Amino acid sequence: MCSVLKVSRGGFYKWTVSRPSKRSIENQKLEAEVLQAFENSKKIYGSPRITLELHKKDIKISRPRVARIMQKAELRSIVRKKFKITTDSSHKFPVPENVLDRDFKPGVLGAVWVSDITYIRTKKGWLYLTTVIDLGDRKIIGWALSMTMKAIDTVIPAFKMAQARRPITGELIFHSDRGVQYACNEFSCLLEKNPFIIRSMSRKGNCWDNAVAESFFKVRPAKGRIGLLHAVKCCNLPFYR
Repeated sequence: MCSVLKVSRGGFYKWTVSRPSKRSIENQKLEAEVLQAFENSKKIYGSPRITLELHKKDIKISRPRVARIMQKAELRSIVRKKFKITTDSSHKFPVPENVLDRDFKPGVLGAVWVSDITYIRTKKGWLYLTTVIDLGDRKIIGWALSMTMKAIDTVIPAFKMAQARRPITGELIFHSDRGVQYACNEFSCLLEKNPFIIRSMSRKGNCWDNAVAESFFKVRPAKGRIGLLHAVKCCNLPFYR
């Protein structure tokens, strides 16, 4: 065996009677603690958060060392998606044609309104911001901030606010995506009460058809989420930057 392993007989016999070093024992204990913290997090935590968990137990260890232990044990965190799907187009409600057809410059107020829903991650959970924009001056004329995605909490109050601020006195195209909130019976009946309103919806999977409404929520590197931050600030809610 010694010849196969290319070690001396003296070295082999010395190894059989030797005891584990303090460093080796410490590593074994740390590996067990890291594994336990990883399992307790349901395999979600990476090295930074596991390091914090060990610090809570008064275990002195650096993040790079935790990372090395995890790499050696082949422990990889499960990354969760940090976004919410706000457009559910898998429904059986009628879907109007795309009457707007990307004509985003009507030239007058009260001719075209566009609407969209986005999500905001807060310390208390997900919130949803619904906006209604008049393409005549690109101003937000109606909005709603809610904890659910139900039509009664999102699109309905946002539309009612817009209608109260700018009464509909002539032909108006109301455009949105194909989400269930805009297609449901409750919202459809609300729009149908006004004979001046012409409904319009984006084509399936085509975000460019509602680009103006969606662009309000886009992140700009220099300025950040100006619109969302302003909305959250007005409602006195904590926002994850």
